[in-house]
Amino acid sequence: MCDLHDQHEHAHEAAMAAGPVLSRRRIMQMLGAAGVTTAVMAADADPAMAAASEAADVATDDGYAAPKGLAQDSPAKQAAMGWIDGNSGRITALNAEIWDHAELSLREWNSSLAEAGFLEKAGFDVEFGTAGFPTAFTATFRYGSGGPVLGFSGEYDALPGLSQNKGVGHHDPREYIHDPFAPGYGPGHGCGHSALGTAAAAAAAAVAQAAKKHRLPVTVKFFGSTAEEALIGKTYAVSKGVYDGLDAFLDWHPSTANATGWGTTTAMTAVTFTFLGVAGHGGTPLGNKSALDAAVMMATMSEFLREENLAPSGRLHWVINNGGDIPNVTPEIAEISYYVREGSPARVQVLLDKVIAVSEAAAKASRTTVGHRITSACWNQLPSKSFAELLHENMTQIGPPAFTDEAHALAKELQESLGLPAAGMHDKVGALTPPNPVFMGGGSTDVADISWNVPTVSMGAALAPIGTKMHTWSTAACAAAAPGQAAVLAAAKYLAATAVDLVTQPERLKAIKAEFAERTKGLEWKTALPEGYEPPMYEPPAWFLKKTGQKWPPDNITWPPKRVVSHEKFSSLGPELTPQK
Repeated sequence: MCDLHDQHEHAHEAAMAAGPVLSRRRIMQMLGAAGVTTAVMAADADPAMAAASEAADVATDDGYAAPKGLAQDSPAKQAAMGWIDGNSGRITALNAEIWDHAELSLREWNSSLAEAGFLEKAGFDVEFGTAGFPTAFTATFRYGSGGPVLGFSGEYDALPGLSQNKGVGHHDPREYIHDPFAPGYGPGHGCGHSALGTAAAAAAAAVAQAAKKHRLPVTVKFFGSTAEEALIGKTYAVSKGVYDGLDAFLDWHPSTANATGWGTTTAMTAVTFTFLGVAGHGGTPLGNKSALDAAVMMATMSEFLREENLAPSGRLHWVINNGGDIPNVTPEIAEISYYVREGSPARVQVLLDKVIAVSEAAAKASRTTVGHRITSACWNQLPSKSFAELLHENMTQIGPPAFTDEAHALAKELQESLGLPAAGMHDKVGALTPPNPVFMGGGSTDVADISWNVPTVSMGAALAPIGTKMHTWSTAACAAAAPGQAAVLAAAKYLAATAVDLVTQPERLKAIKAEFAERTKGLEWKTALPEGYEPPMYEPPAWFLKKTGQKWPPDNITWPPKRVVSHEKFSSLGPELTPQK
């Protein structure tokens, strides 16, 4: 969010250098003429982007000052903060436990159980198998009747290849995979989801305990979500009505700064292309059909989309996740996966159609066949200015994470290892500033689909050093070490304090819901997932099914999945040549 502020400042400075001071609206129009989505240009053509923008405030935001007096102290808030302080050891232990498991998307067997068990001890009723996902669960706490229904988001999946020893300031994989032909690293929490799920669960528990102690009617729902790294869990669950009935939803994510705001995110579609050819000996290649050749051609051709077909708000990135096993066997099957991102679902579709066309061209040139499947798809996030203002004031009142000397020392060692200035951890709460007047793209989240169905706020707490990035081994080094443990406790307090305000100050919740209604007026959310979509899943181990009371398979998937088998024929070279005499 600080990056968005920087981009706004740079655009404003560039306009001033070019001549007379231009209004913010004029800057947006100029950037829009260059093909960049803006609130002004997009209101009619792209309603999803317009709703997520700050179009109504464009004339006044240059003089924005965050309001005061929204976050109020109360006995219930003190009780929630006290519960987090009193259970800090349990909270940081849960983060460390999930970090140790480092389980990949859709396979978070132990991590989901650990998080669910934490909430059960706090008085929540837990039900596994949300939306058919074995490792997803919904935990519910109710006190009284007639109070608001508040939702919290928990994630706990790790990323492949980012294994790293805890608290070590140089690259030192915890799990090294020895293979003489393809060495690699095991999974690791390089996005800090061990901390994410833990802090959200702690916040939900703290609100529940405060409500019970002070007899405040409320329903607290915690959604343990699978496969965020693949943007699958929440997007599909929203389409099945899992989040219906909520009054507000509170979300956070590990970051390199402590900040919130009301900017949006990119919409995204994840797609995997499967090329099928004919295997054969690499020493006698004539007539073989290499599926890998097709994947490589597709990757190469898609790069040519960047100059003339990819706006600054777009992103296109890919990986060949199946390219064969050994050079002397022509690969009969190859798969290449893309993340296609843009400012809205409509813009994603335009770019996706071009990527699909590239796949067809690659198949035609390589004499292979190609098919594709959508593995996930999400909207851009609908922000809430009033919700962010309430959260920000709570963050400033609570203060930044209490980073120790050990945390700063690790951060500086990591920064030096990565060639960055040794600035340590971000030990302030960032100012609340309006989003960039022009959307320049970035990451995506499956929380976005929730945000179109219930007022949602998101914030970041510093878990990784200044200047570093998520999805790195350096973040994994911090997630359950001194920096991450401080961030977990701070994030839990930020979320819990804001949630308590929604319970004790009904007018705050009313204002947030009014903004939501205004932003979504005339716009109906519809899932970006294709018709008939079946989410990818792995069969759980028998012990997990027994422990969680589930049966396999769930009703919403076909099991076993359809096999992918090539039936291609060798390529013809034409009639035999007559021998020369």
